[in-house]
Amino acid sequence: MLGVVENHSLPRTAAFFDLDKTVIAKSSTLTFSKSFYQGGLINRRAAVRTAYAQFVFLVGGMDHDQMERTREYLSQLVRGWNVQQVKEIVAETLHDLIDPIIYDEAASLIEEHHTAGRDVVIVSTSGAEVVEPIGELLGADRVVATRMVVGEDGCFTGEVEYYAYGPTKAEAIKELAESEGYDLERCYAYSDSATDLPMLESVGRPHAVNPDRALRREALARGWPILDFHRPVRLKQRFPAFSVPPRPALVAAAAIGAAAATAGLVWYASRRRATAL
Repeated sequence: MLGVVENHSLPRTAAFFDLDKTVIAKSSTLTFSKSFYQGGLINRRAAVRTAYAQFVFLVGGMDHDQMERTREYLSQLVRGWNVQQVKEIVAETLHDLIDPIIYDEAASLIEEHHTAGRDVVIVSTSGAEVVEPIGELLGADRVVATRMVVGEDGCFTGEVEYYAYGPTKAEAIKELAESEGYDLERCYAYSDSATDLPMLESVGRPHAVNPDRALRREALARGWPILDFHRPVRLKQRFPAFSVPPRPALVAAAAIGAAAATAGLVWYASRRRATAL
């Protein structure tokens, strides 16, 4: 358990959660990859080109340089994508695809933090319009995520307005602490990746969740708790009355990782066909 209910005479506190591999069992963008591919947002050639980058992310995560190169390429790849089309694709599949891959342990933690009177904030490198509806599904109070620029024609320009990655996550948390009155020394943070060390270091109670090798080393050296989440469960199984209606206005897919996610799917399918032959 996380302790007693917050004393409201003290400064407010929050729990900051990374999303992919921390709260949900997969990449939030990989989850929609088949739908994006079938919707024609990415072609096979582009998918194959980004396959290796997505494969590296899935099996072990990317280091800083790999993430930067991938961000630059993918931000150009999504240029021209029609936002309304992506909204419709995500709106149609959000609940069915995300609900089954939420870690039961993460859902329980979110409940516990809310019961203790803490805000819950999702902090993710994925696009804001993908992360926001997932945050709503989880009952999060706020979301920090990557934002892409949308042109007057309703399509992505290929420019990144705000990239929620590494140090910028920590900066966003500090800004929230100032605006919301959070006492960061009494706040919690959860992540699976060493790229989120700045975020974890910004609070007094950091936790490593399903950590990669680098983060596990850091957590052991610093005495941070290490949590293993491995039980995805449908929210409907936890809460039988649970129901979330579609919210199209909240689900534009600005996630620049979507293209790489689709690449992983195409790469895997190609490998299986080659093996079968």
